[in-house]
Amino acid sequence: MDNSKTIFIKLFLCLLSLCIIQLKATEKDTLNYTLEEFVITTQPKENKPLDQQPITYSSISISQIEREEIKSPKDLSSQIPNLHIPDYGSGMTSSIYIRGLGARIDQPAVGLIVDNIPYLNKNNYDFDYFDLERIEMLRGPQGTLYGRNTMGGVMLLHSISPFYEKKMRFQFDYSTANTIKAKVSLYRNPSSKVGYSIAGNFNHTNGFFTNAYTSEKCDKSNGGSLRGRILWKATPSFTIDNTLSINLLKQGGYAYALLDEKTFNTQEISYNDPCNYDRFSLIEGVVMQLNKEKFVFSSTTSYQYLDDEMTLDQDFQPISLFTLKQAQKEHAITEELTIRNRTPNKVWDWKFGVWGFFKHNRMSAPVLFKKDGINELILANANKGIQTTFPDEALKIKENEFLISSEFRLPTYGVAAYHQSEFHVGKWDFTAGVRVDYENAQMEYQNEASLHYLFTLLMNDYKALKSLFDGREKKQFLEVLPKLAIQYNINSQNNIYLSLTKGYKSGGFNTQIFSDLLQNRLMNDMMNDMGIHMDGMGTTSYNSAEATGYAPEYNWNYEIGTHLDFNKINLLVDFALFYIDIRDQQLTVFPQGKNTGRMMTNAGKSRSIGGELSLTYRIKDFLLNGSYGHTTARFIDFNDGKKNHNGKYVPFAPQNTMALTGQYTFYINKKIIDQLILSANWKGVGKIYWDEENRVVQPFYSQLGATLALQKGDFEIKCWGKNLTNTNYTTFYFVSIGNRFCQRGKPRQIGVSLMYEF
Repeated sequence: MDNSKTIFIKLFLCLLSLCIIQLKATEKDTLNYTLEEFVITTQPKENKPLDQQPITYSSISISQIEREEIKSPKDLSSQIPNLHIPDYGSGMTSSIYIRGLGARIDQPAVGLIVDNIPYLNKNNYDFDYFDLERIEMLRGPQGTLYGRNTMGGVMLLHSISPFYEKKMRFQFDYSTANTIKAKVSLYRNPSSKVGYSIAGNFNHTNGFFTNAYTSEKCDKSNGGSLRGRILWKATPSFTIDNTLSINLLKQGGYAYALLDEKTFNTQEISYNDPCNYDRFSLIEGVVMQLNKEKFVFSSTTSYQYLDDEMTLDQDFQPISLFTLKQAQKEHAITEELTIRNRTPNKVWDWKFGVWGFFKHNRMSAPVLFKKDGINELILANANKGIQTTFPDEALKIKENEFLISSEFRLPTYGVAAYHQSEFHVGKWDFTAGVRVDYENAQMEYQNEASLHYLFTLLMNDYKALKSLFDGREKKQFLEVLPKLAIQYNINSQNNIYLSLTKGYKSGGFNTQIFSDLLQNRLMNDMMNDMGIHMDGMGTTSYNSAEATGYAPEYNWNYEIGTHLDFNKINLLVDFALFYIDIRDQQLTVFPQGKNTGRMMTNAGKSRSIGGELSLTYRIKDFLLNGSYGHTTARFIDFNDGKKNHNGKYVPFAPQNTMALTGQYTFYINKKIIDQLILSANWKGVGKIYWDEENRVVQPFYSQLGATLALQKGDFEIKCWGKNLTNTNYTTFYFVSIGNRFCQRGKPRQIGVSLMYEF
C-alpha cells in the first residue's frame, strides 16, 4: 500500500471518529455563540450559511485579515488548506494551485469574485487587499453555480459595506526594503437608504533582489488603487449596489537566477535587458436585487478593462539573445441573472440562473532577436547542418537584431444556464444541480519577420527575405457540469456530507509559441528561397497554428466532509477528504532545446487524493486558528513524446500546507493603552516538485511571523514580522533555452503599522 493510500485511510478514520463523537451530542447541547465577528451580506446564489451546506470552505474575518497582515492573495498561501499562491515573477504571474490543480499561464483553476463581480482575466487577480470585510474560499469544483475556471474552487472577497459605520479609516505601513503602504477610506450614510464609500491605497517598495549586472534592485514596485461604492436601498425590497475599482501598477520583477548545472547552486541574478510589468485595470459592476416574499431575483452586470504590458529579457543572462514585449488590451462584459427562494424552506430550496460574457483581447507579443541570439539560436543551428557537407561555407545574417512581430485578436464569448435544488427530508438534505456551459474562442494572428541573408556558397551579396504567418483558428466547448450531494444534519450546527462534482477549465491558444513557429518558417523560407532543403532546420515540432491550441481540463471530485461545533469546549472543526480524477490536465512547458516560447499542453490523466482540516478555538482572551492540507497528485497517463511520466508527482503543487496562529489579548484599560494584542503564526509548505520527471524538488520549509499591537480608543500601532526565521527557499523553478533558473523567496521582513479611525 503506497503512502497516499495510507494517509487517506488514516484521515478517513479520523473523520469517522469526529463524527461518532459529535453524534452523541443532543439538541440540548447546542448553544449559539460567535467566535469571530460575523457580518451578514446578501449573496445572489446563497440560500443559507456555508457551514450548513455540503461544501468545504474557509472564512477569514476582518480582524484576522488585519491582525495577520493579509494584504495580497499571496498572503493567503497555507492560511487556507491546500491553497498555494507563490510570490514570484510579478503581478501578472498570479498563479494559484489547490488540491494538485493549477497552471502558471492562461486559464486559472480558481475563480475570483469581488463584491459579487466575477473577474475574467487572471492578470487582475493579484492586487492589494484593503478594507475587506471577509474572505471566503470555497474548495473543490464550483462549476455548477460558478462555471468556467472554478474546478479548484472559487474565492469570494467582500469589501466593507458603505453602511459599515460613518467613519474614516487611515493606515500607514513601513517595512523592510523601504516598503511603504498607505490607505485611506471614507464611509458615509447621508440617509437610511443611501450609503457610499471611497477607499484608496498606495504602495511602494525598493525591492528585495539585486540585479548584479546593473547593481540595482530588479523588483522595485509602485502601485495604487481606488475603489468607490454606492449602495442604494431604493425600496424596502429593491437595492442597487454599484462598485468601481481602478488599479495601477508599475513594477520590476522576474528575479530569476541561473542554477549551476552540476551543483544546482544558485548564481547571481544578472541580466542586461530590462524586465518590468505595467498594468492599468478598471472594473465597474452593478448588482441589482429584488427581495420579494417568496423569492430573490438578482442581476449582476460588469464591464472590465485591462491594459497591461510585460517586458522580459527572456534569456535572463548578461548576454543579448532575445527580448519579449507582450502587451494586451482587453474589454469584457458579463451579465448574470439569478432567482432563488428567499429563505431556507422546510422541504425544497431552489435556484436558477443564466450567464453570459464577451471579451475581446488585442495582444501584441513581438520577440526581438539580438546579436547573440542570431548567432547562437539561428546561425549556429543552421551552419552546423550546412558545414557537415560544405565545411568552408556559412549562412550569414546582415542585421545585428531583427523583430519577429506577433499580433493577435482573441474574441471569446460564452453562455450558460444552471439550476440547483435542495430537498430536505427529516435530518437529510439531498442536493442536485446541473449547468450547461457553451464557449466560443477565436484567434486571429498576424506574424511577420524580415531580414537580409547571405549563403556564401551561392551568393555574393545579402538578399532580403520576408516571412509571413497569418490566419485564424477557432475552438468551441460545450460542457455539462453536474453536482450531487447528500448531507446528514446531526443537529442545527453539525453535519456530515458526501458530494460528487464536476469542474472544468476552458481551453485556448498558445500565443507565446508563435515566435518559435515564425523562426522555424523563416529558416524554411530561406532554404526554399535558395532552392535547397536540409534536415534540422526546424527549431520546434509545433509547426502549425492549429497545433498551438490546447483542450479544456476536466475533473471529477469525490468528497466526504463535516462541519462540527464542539460548543462545550469552544471549538469549531471542519474536515474533508477528497479524491479527484483529472483528465487533460493543463501544464505549462518550455519546448525542448534552445527555443524562445512557452506553451500550455494537456497532460493526459492524473489523480489527486488528500484531506483538509481547519479548526478555531477560543477561550476568554485566547484565540487559536489552525489549518492543514495534504495532497498527493500523480500522473496516471502522461507521455510527453519523449518520456513516460506515469506515477510521477504533478509539478508545482505542494504536498502539504500548514498554518497555526495564536493570539492573546490583554485588556489593560489605562490612560495610554486599552489593549495589548500578541499574535504569532507559523506556516509550512512542501514538498514541491518542479518538473514532470521529479528530478528537482523544494523540500518542506516553514516560516515564522509575529505581531505586537497596542490599541487606545480608535488608534492602533502595530509591530510585525514575516519570515522571522529568514528561511531560504525556492519559490519558482523553470528551464528555458536549455538553462535552469529559479527564484528565491523573500527574506525576513519587519515593519510597523499605524491605524486610526475617526
